[in-house]
Amino acid sequence: MRPPVGGSPVSRTSAPAGETAPRASLVVGVLAFAGIVVSLMQTLVIPLIPALPGLLHASASDATWAITATLLAGAVATPTVGRLGDMYGKRRMLLISLGALVAGSAIGALSDTLVPMVAGRTLQGLAAGVIPLGISIMRDELPAERLGSATALMSASLGVGGALGLPAAALLAEHADWHVLFWTSAGLGLVVTGLVVALVPESPVRTGGRFDVPGAAGLSIALVCLLLAISKGADWGWGSAATLGLFAAAVVVLLLWGRWELRTRQPLVDLRTTARRQVLLTNLASAVFGFAMFAMSLVLPQLLQLPAATGYGLGRSMLVVGLVMAPSGLVMMALAPVSARISRTRGPKTTLMLGAVVVAIGYAIGIVLMSQVWHLVLISCVIGGGIGLAYGAMPGLVMAAVPVSETAAANSLNTLMRSIGTSISSATAGLVLAQLTVHFGPVVLPAQSGFRVVLAMGSGAALIALSIAAFLPRHVPAVSVTRKPEPAAVAGS
Repeated sequence: MRPPVGGSPVSRTSAPAGETAPRASLVVGVLAFAGIVVSLMQTLVIPLIPALPGLLHASASDATWAITATLLAGAVATPTVGRLGDMYGKRRMLLISLGALVAGSAIGALSDTLVPMVAGRTLQGLAAGVIPLGISIMRDELPAERLGSATALMSASLGVGGALGLPAAALLAEHADWHVLFWTSAGLGLVVTGLVVALVPESPVRTGGRFDVPGAAGLSIALVCLLLAISKGADWGWGSAATLGLFAAAVVVLLLWGRWELRTRQPLVDLRTTARRQVLLTNLASAVFGFAMFAMSLVLPQLLQLPAATGYGLGRSMLVVGLVMAPSGLVMMALAPVSARISRTRGPKTTLMLGAVVVAIGYAIGIVLMSQVWHLVLISCVIGGGIGLAYGAMPGLVMAAVPVSETAAANSLNTLMRSIGTSISSATAGLVLAQLTVHFGPVVLPAQSGFRVVLAMGSGAALIALSIAAFLPRHVPAVSVTRKPEPAAVAGS
């Protein structure tokens, strides 16, 4: 029997047998901590970027593969690991992902050249599926009254880890050997792995069946082509044969992949479910929010570090950059329960739209106020607050519209859409800042007008997300948890 769709009236309102409030809190804490540790990988090497060519004995262009490899690996792993979690156990795939994180961190810590570093960063990227897996475990294990705030916190951990990790990484990079960054990552990974083994139960909800190998291969090839073209297009030239060829290959492979997924009995991604209005619009909004979120990460650090003699730069260190960005992560964490409360009383559609409005206001403030450190702290906090509200609503929107047996795959696709949005944001903002420049002595720097254009783009993206969210169904349940009475019935569906 196929599990009923998450939006059905049947829902679990009490904890499963043996589940206590303290136990549920431990599960939430461990999974949120796992999400924060994995999201640290996004900021781990940021303080090292200027020095990477020298540290790895490579050219500046080649050294960027230490960044690109993580992006590509995460894009490939997220939908694949999500589907495997639905089929063979979410906790099992969570532990495998954390194992890849630990192994990649150890390899990075032992690296002094480019090839092993890229290999280590690739393994770190494979852990990107931890956050959607954690949200899916929460849906299976937590009582309904806890699920909204728990998934909001887990979803926000993507931004929390990135924001809090930057000052810590900068501090370590400035006062210790850079390899310590990777040893610290490996240590945190081991701690999280131990906590998951000890405290997180395996979900009994599984689909069984056979894994869609052709579908996974096709989607992986398409994503690699697309994201490689986006991330390297500026270096290769947007009109170069390599860039255009990769874009064309991505389109062709995606079309063939879609044809296959619609015809196979057990697809990697159920496109019919994904095409449902609520899921489709939420995923589109997620991609646009990913774009808006990353615009802040590109503009504020550069404004802080540019020389004060430019008239708009603030001449601060990377450590100050981290301290300015860190409060946004704390705001995201603080607003996770607020997001859940609004979703519970007014619906997640309202929460998503409110988050979009707050993000748009934050970027609008940045266009006017960017001359003092406190201005940038204010901007990052307002934008972080809006993102925290919106990200907290997205899992509820997705899970209310998909079968319980497809939770991990659906959440993974939603996470992937955010990643695609951030990649497009990076490429687009980079193109704008490369075109709007000023000469400062012998060097060319981004002009203040370029930063204002990127901030305006971030505000515009948030308003686009608001428009998309307005078309979501009016009555969307905040959280819906559907569970079969017998695990065997679910596994045999």
